[in-house]
Amino acid sequence: MSILRIIFAIILPPLGVFLTIGIRPAFWLNILLTILGFIPGIIHAIWIIAKNDK
Repeated sequence: MSILRIIFAIILPPLGVFLTIGIRPAFWLNILLTILGFIPGIIHAIWIIAKNDK
């Protein structure tokens, strides 16, 4: 599932974060980063997915 979440993180970063941790402050931060710039949103989403990968 990790590969699928990373693909979602590249296409739509908040979705990748939501699938990993749900609705938490990191999810809202990712939405803000995606609105401000798409690349920071992708980087943050991949970092969250890698940090929480089990």
